[in-house]
Amino acid sequence: MAGGRSVMPLAEQERAELAELLHGLAPGQWDAPTLCTGWTVRDVVAHVLSYEERGPVGLAWCFARGRGSFDRTNAVAMADYADHGPDELLALLERSLRPRGLTTMLGGRIGLTDAMIHQQDIRRPLGLPRRIPGESLVVVLDLARFAPPLDSRARLRGLRLRATDLDWTAGDGDEVSGPGEALLMAMAGRGVALDELTGPGLPVLVQRIRPTS
Repeated sequence: MAGGRSVMPLAEQERAELAELLHGLAPGQWDAPTLCTGWTVRDVVAHVLSYEERGPVGLAWCFARGRGSFDRTNAVAMADYADHGPDELLALLERSLRPRGLTTMLGGRIGLTDAMIHQQDIRRPLGLPRRIPGESLVVVLDLARFAPPLDSRARLRGLRLRATDLDWTAGDGDEVSGPGEALLMAMAGRGVALDELTGPGLPVLVQRIRPTS
């Protein structure tokens, strides 16, 4: 898919599926841990939505308070939603199925990528797998290789990635292969996906994600 082409319908579809997942959770599951260290399901949902209703001034304030760190900026943005319960977050998500503000950038790719990775951050620990639409997954795989907030460039340097369930390859070097979703989660630094991958480049990727293993 061309880099400048809008993928907003795919982002809307991804968020609609996230909303469906969240509507089906029991109250206690909102407090369950996710793949994001220290974040519950409620925290992850608050993060996904924390930039939706900010104009240019609000965004500038967040980034200024973050002082050049994506982690600090996300923490600042999410703090405004610290008192939002599941019902309030679901209402905001229903208003934001079509990304707004910052997440509309790159034709909706930021909104699609953020929602997809974080939906998996929720689903994997809860044991709620799904089949991600291939068209959406390819778009996100292409972006995730370079997205600065994921810090994936260093992880993937000198490696060739090949999806075994999609027509998708990228990079040069020793191969790492496996399901597209597992490749995506590994790109994002989620070590839980490494056991689903194979190939001569896997030990290098494991060392970069689990440096003490």
